[in-house]
Amino acid sequence: MLIIAGCIGGIAAFAGPGAAATGTAAIQQNTATENVSEEAYKQPVPDRDDEYFEAADPENDWVSYINPRDKYRSPYLGDGSGKICVTMVNEAGEVVDGQSIPNTTVEVPTGESLDWHTSADPFTVEYPLTEHYERPLDADQFGDSPDLIKGDGYLDSHCMEIHGLPEDGSVEYGEVNVTGEHADDVDVVGYIQQENEAWDADVDPIDDAESYEEAGGGWTYYPGGSHGQVVVVLQLDDADGNIDDSKNIDSSDDSTNNSINDNTDDDGDGATTAETIPGFGILTAIAALVAVVLVRRRR
Repeated sequence: MLIIAGCIGGIAAFAGPGAAATGTAAIQQNTATENVSEEAYKQPVPDRDDEYFEAADPENDWVSYINPRDKYRSPYLGDGSGKICVTMVNEAGEVVDGQSIPNTTVEVPTGESLDWHTSADPFTVEYPLTEHYERPLDADQFGDSPDLIKGDGYLDSHCMEIHGLPEDGSVEYGEVNVTGEHADDVDVVGYIQQENEAWDADVDPIDDAESYEEAGGGWTYYPGGSHGQVVVVLQLDDADGNIDDSKNIDSSDDSTNNSINDNTDDDGDGATTAETIPGFGILTAIAALVAVVLVRRRR
């Protein structure tokens, strides 16, 4: 009986680490971040002491950061102002600067309404942003923090700014065009247009994006409401297949069943408890055989 107990104890000690390792792997798979083509690019907004901080509204309606593509019309015709921006996100919806899509160009046609602007007709954005621009990202268009006037505290868009248009004038833009080496790796999610008002950053770049037709393709100023913006939202489409949804663990409301039946064979049949814990099936069978042999010897 002592020999049998020793065998069983040895089996438990041998199988224990295997079971623990399996549990660890499951936890890692549950908590692992989603695979993406490109990691997030995080650039905090300039604070008031930063050289790129420009101004903030005394009533906390807006905040402005210096943008090299900010132009004033000459001759100045009125107080019409606004932005046309491009935001690029990865598969997880995180802002990126385009390191994974070099030699890719995004163009937003602007036509005659902004032909005076040196960055317009069309508005062009080249990737990676960090290799082409002094200010890769210059606006915090998305997110909502109670401690900030606008946004979540991280720059997320590359924009051109416009000032000096007549208050009864219009800004028009066409559908975005993506060209270059990795054009097929970029999806056009849509457009978010807000006209004649300060930008409301409490919007989601993916969920709130609309088609070009729905967004409107431009806006017309009116006195007292002389601001407008549009953000073109683009997303990496994971052409290299980094994401495999089949690897995600399917959680169930019944935690008890999960611990036993999460692993299934190719036919979908639930695995037994011994099969779920590596090592126990074979080793338990060996222990049983050893016990039989010992019993027979005693007889």
